Amino acid sequence: MRTETVGDPEDPDLVCLLGWGNRPDHENVRWLLETLAADSYVHAIEIPTVVSSFEREYLAPVREHVADLDEYRLVGHSTGGLIGAYLRGSHAPATRTYLSPWWGMSPESTGPLLDAICRVPTRRSVVPAGTADRDALGELATDRQLREGPDRAAPTFLREARRAQAGLARIDPDPDAVAVCTLTDPIVDPRRVGDRIPADRTVLYDGGHELFSSRSREAHAPTLRAVVREGSAGVR
Repeated sequence: MRTETVGDPEDPDLVCLLGWGNRPDHENVRWLLETLAADSYVHAIEIPTVVSSFEREYLAPVREHVADLDEYRLVGHSTGGLIGAYLRGSHAPATRTYLSPWWGMSPESTGPLLDAICRVPTRRSVVPAGTADRDALGELATDRQLREGPDRAAPTFLREARRAQAGLARIDPDPDAVAVCTLTDPIVDPRRVGDRIPADRTVLYDGGHELFSSRSREAHAPTLRAVVREGSAGVR
């Protein structure tokens, strides 16, 4: 995992777990980080796109990073939101904000074919992911973002993601967590967000999977910063 810090070290720590394929130097991801850095010291964590163990390659390195922080807030986007849901006990954040968390596969991608793919023991990225698409991500997704983002996934990654999603049933939802999502997300299943976050702690926006690539992002920036600071009390 690669980590980059943004903002003033004197501000409260905020760990931002980026989504699959997100990079801190992509223009729209940079907008997110700089928006959050207005009143937080942001630790942006770029996650690997190919793994064969959710616990060893995703969760353990994040736990190791937050263990060095006295207190921190969390923003988790997509796969980062899946990882962040497992940060409990001594690793738990002061506030949790989930951006389009990948808590369930989109209904269109599930079925016997996915079951078969997940049984293939290869780390090669051979499965079309459908994520390098402006309609899927958001109108502001840049050509560079689409060109450099992964468009194929490894069966081992999909297997581990599904296993982690199923494991959420054993984790109690955080009573103050806030979700920011769109009901028309083509990449994650918004119903799984509703399973864990009630409507009064859910902020809806118009656009694709990435709030930061949506044309409505500026309208939601004040609320995003407020919920990071205050938890559900910041929902407007």
